[in-house]
Amino acid sequence: MNRHINKVAVVGSGIMGSGIACHFANIGVEVLLLDIVPRELTDKETAKGLSLKDKIVRNRLVNDALAAALKSKPSPIYHKSFASRIKTGNLEDDIAGVSEVDWIIEVVVERLDIKKQVFEKLEAHRKPGTLITSNTSGIPIHFMSEGRSADFQQHFCGTHFFNPPRYLKLFEVIPGPETKKEVLDFLISYGEKFLGKTSVLAQDTPAFIGNRIGIFSIMSLFHT
Repeated sequence: MNRHINKVAVVGSGIMGSGIACHFANIGVEVLLLDIVPRELTDKETAKGLSLKDKIVRNRLVNDALAAALKSKPSPIYHKSFASRIKTGNLEDDIAGVSEVDWIIEVVVERLDIKKQVFEKLEAHRKPGTLITSNTSGIPIHFMSEGRSADFQQHFCGTHFFNPPRYLKLFEVIPGPETKKEVLDFLISYGEKFLGKTSVLAQDTPAFIGNRIGIFSIMSLFHT
């Protein structure tokens, strides 16, 4: 399959989302990092007379999250100048930008209802053939793509990075019921060749591989 990743959208700027965005910037990929608009202005911002329509205010959550990630140790990024490859935005003003990317990675809170709402919004702007994946650590993949178009489901699967994304090697690729084999083959290869990962094909079982083993080990310890 002749597919190239020049730009990705990372939806969700928490610890994992910002870390994933930084690691793609590490390898020269342009990143659109999106998060929600703040629910309300802080007292400090109100005192300054800033409107919620102000772009800086509306992007406060994503900008603060990325800034915190760039200050964290060990650093998620190879060189501080690489952060210029990351453009920030919010899911109201900038979601149309996902139409210009090659891969959309969802990294929002681990709640199925919220993820499905996000996918519905993304599908309205996603161009056909664009890869779309979830970084979930254990929610069944087949639940997430319910109600989405055939093209969405064929190009959708789980891509589970581990924290911190720059340093941990395991990269789980989890197919949905309709995921094309060529999509899985590409993601496994991309993880190995470009992201520096050990890619593994996981089954859509609860917690997949890494966390399934981890939970079993913890429970065994408790029993002991």
